Amino acid sequence: MDADSRASGWLLLLAQLPSTPSSSRVTLWRRLRAAGATTMVNGAWVLPETAHHAEFLQQLSEGIVRQGGTVFVLSTSISSAEVNETIVGRFRADRGREYDEFAERCTALLDEIDKETRAGKHTFAEMEENEQDLEKLVRWLAKIQSRDFFPDERRQQSAAIMDQCRNAVEAFTQAVYAAEGIQEIADSAAREPADPEGADAAPGTDGGGPASDRPAARRND
Repeated sequence: MDADSRASGWLLLLAQLPSTPSSSRVTLWRRLRAAGATTMVNGAWVLPETAHHAEFLQQLSEGIVRQGGTVFVLSTSISSAEVNETIVGRFRADRGREYDEFAERCTALLDEIDKETRAGKHTFAEMEENEQDLEKLVRWLAKIQSRDFFPDERRQQSAAIMDQCRNAVEAFTQAVYAAEGIQEIADSAAREPADPEGADAAPGTDGGGPASDRPAARRND
């Protein structure tokens, strides 16, 4: 859905789970939030009506029933433009909070790179850590955008600060190459065609960049 689109209808999930175990309610909450669902009142979850969302809620419903809960999935079309705008506003508010936190993490990375640069800490360890942090930000932004059903200016703003991070990490990487005296080697490697099979990749990598399965020491997602 683009910025000017409106949902043709809504899917409502009304669910009640047994009080124990509490992990079932936590799991339900996490799955709905991850899918981009929002709430209008306690226990009532809303998603734009699409085939994908209908299938998702059906799967959730089956799980709720298996756990001894009660669930209803309702399809509704609301004629009131004011009510529709209120629902859209809830979705945008949810995504807005995520975009704001994403921007904070991006700013933290930019500040860290600036501090390392001013201190002359152009080391492999710092370069690798910056690249890992960037990879996490890329994945995080993709998740937010996947559930941004009614995008506004914050989507473009987040893409812009993501580009700033990419440029800052690339500039720092080049500074590390220069400090280590391997700039010419790096330039030559960049001009060579990539091995399609990744035959030259080091163990533990996919040949396409730094390993992404190492936990960051400085910042957490």
